[in-house]
Amino acid sequence: MGIWQGRSRRKRTGGRLRPIRKKRRFEIGRELQHATLGSGTVKTYRIRGGGTRIRTLTVEKANVYDPATKTSKVTKIVTVRENPANPNYVQRNIITKGAILETELGLVRVRSRPGQDGVVNAVRIGDRTASK
Repeated sequence: MGIWQGRSRRKRTGGRLRPIRKKRRFEIGRELQHATLGSGTVKTYRIRGGGTRIRTLTVEKANVYDPATKTSKVTKIVTVRENPANPNYVQRNIITKGAILETELGLVRVRSRPGQDGVVNAVRIGDRTASK
C-alpha cells in the first residue's frame, strides 16, 4: 500500500472537497523503514531535486556528547530504554529522535534523525533512572 501525502478529500468540518486534479507523483510518500539495533547498515535514497539522503537501517554505535566534560566519543549502544514516539518501539529496539538509549557511557538522548541523517548523534543525560 502506498503512502499519499496530497490534500485530503474532506474539510475539517467533515464536508466533502471536490478534487481539483488526480494524484501526482510528487505527492507520494515513502514507506517507513525504522532504524534498529544491529550490525550497521545504511541505505542511500534520492530526494526531490536530485539530491541524496542516507537512511540508517541498523546501527550499533552512537556519537555521544558529554556536556560535563565537553567531549564526544563513539560508543556502543546496549538497548533502547524509552521512546516517546511510540511505546512499542522500546520492545522492538527502534531508534528515533528523542529516544533514550542505554550505552556503555550511560543513558543518552538521541538528537539526530537516523532516518534522514544516516547517523545517531546523542547527548549524555546523566544517571537518571528511566521510567520503564
